[in-house]
Amino acid sequence: MPQTNHEVQLLIDGQWRSAASGKTIEVRNPANGVVIGHVAHSDVVDLDAALQAAQKGFGIWRNMPAIERSAIMRRAAGLLRERADSIAALMTQEQGKPLAEAKAEVLAGVGIIEWFADEAIRVYGRIVPARRMDVQQLVIKEPVGVVAAFTPWNFPVNQIVRKLGAALSTGCAFLCKAPEETPASPAALLECFVDAGIPAGVVGLVYGNPAQISEYLIAHPIIKKITFTGSTQVGKQLAALAGKHMKRCTMELGGHAPVIVAEDADVALAVQASSASKFRNAGQVCIAPTRFLVHRSIQTQFTQAMLDRVAQIQVGDGMNVRSSMGALANSRRITAMEQVVQDAQHKGAKLLAGGTKLGEVGNFFAPTVLADVPLDADVFNNEPFGPVVSMRSFDKLEEAIAEANRLPYGLAAYAFTSSLKTAHTLTHQLETGMLWINQPAVASAEMPFGGVKDSGYGSEGGPEALEAYLVSKAVSIAMV
Repeated sequence: MPQTNHEVQLLIDGQWRSAASGKTIEVRNPANGVVIGHVAHSDVVDLDAALQAAQKGFGIWRNMPAIERSAIMRRAAGLLRERADSIAALMTQEQGKPLAEAKAEVLAGVGIIEWFADEAIRVYGRIVPARRMDVQQLVIKEPVGVVAAFTPWNFPVNQIVRKLGAALSTGCAFLCKAPEETPASPAALLECFVDAGIPAGVVGLVYGNPAQISEYLIAHPIIKKITFTGSTQVGKQLAALAGKHMKRCTMELGGHAPVIVAEDADVALAVQASSASKFRNAGQVCIAPTRFLVHRSIQTQFTQAMLDRVAQIQVGDGMNVRSSMGALANSRRITAMEQVVQDAQHKGAKLLAGGTKLGEVGNFFAPTVLADVPLDADVFNNEPFGPVVSMRSFDKLEEAIAEANRLPYGLAAYAFTSSLKTAHTLTHQLETGMLWINQPAVASAEMPFGGVKDSGYGSEGGPEALEAYLVSKAVSIAMV
């Protein structure tokens, strides 16, 4: 078993085991700070065992018919669905998000695995007409090899299944360094694959020192592909290391999503949809709306509606069904929120709601609204990653577009308008990997998920996600 009462082990060669050294890391509940368990801390000896197991597993998995791989993935998805309640509880206790959000994340993971399972039987090559009648030309698709995945704590299941689904559907083996802060739900996820009958070594799971593990795995010759979700700063370091060793990468990095609320927007819809995305997971979401750009003619109306919405948010322990926003993941996030609010006020922004830590126990921060935020405020330049709405007005759409594109990030963007012309303009002029118009973020398995500029490269959704895990081999056969 991967965990008993939050005692989480490593998954190596199909077996759950403690670290060779016996070392562990404490796991705390962010709602109260209490130590609720431990996770095994791997060292090089564990990583070597995991790598050898993955190499062996890859040899089996790549040669298994796609229809059989698909069936195993579907069985794992079924087990994940059956265990959604218990896995969601583990996630909430370790990460802080409301239980309903945690369960929704697990069930979304089920859908992602099922979609990629179906794609496994549609990895096609092609026949290319040759220039001679006695030659046949083929392009075949082959799995790249063993994949090293590095995933964050904000979506402990979702951020793994996007990588795992693409890797397994294409025939790759998968070795994951999951987050030490939230280890139990990733372990429970991979347990579903073990119980579904996936060959030993095809999936592996390690925890430990993130910098040491990433440096060792990326450089190792067994690893052929890197996939990472996290901050831009760390992503650039890992991408540079991967480039040094000629490893292909998918990088889903930080964002700073603009929200353009045009003059003709449905204000009620704009507030409802944008706040749903803003305060999900207490704002600790890479695609969360962060820079609200509101047309001056509706600024007062939008601001009041947002304040009314914020007043309805119930902050509390995620295990309490009445809580609509849980704790921040750790105390560092509290400090970060206090700093961005103070900086914005110092530079002239108006604090209209929140801005403070709630209670003496746990990492709770009040939903916050800042108005008239100057462009030089930290919150308008660096991703806040918390429950802070930062607003400023604009007069012309061109101003909003210029501000939306000003930063080096380009992961997600939002817009609200009743004009097809405005929607068309924004579609073509916003520098972003994903754009949602008149709706909250809906990240479905069949659509690309990824950014541009400093927000990374590659996709973790749609058919585009599969290409990063495949090698195109050109074959030309002369008939003799």
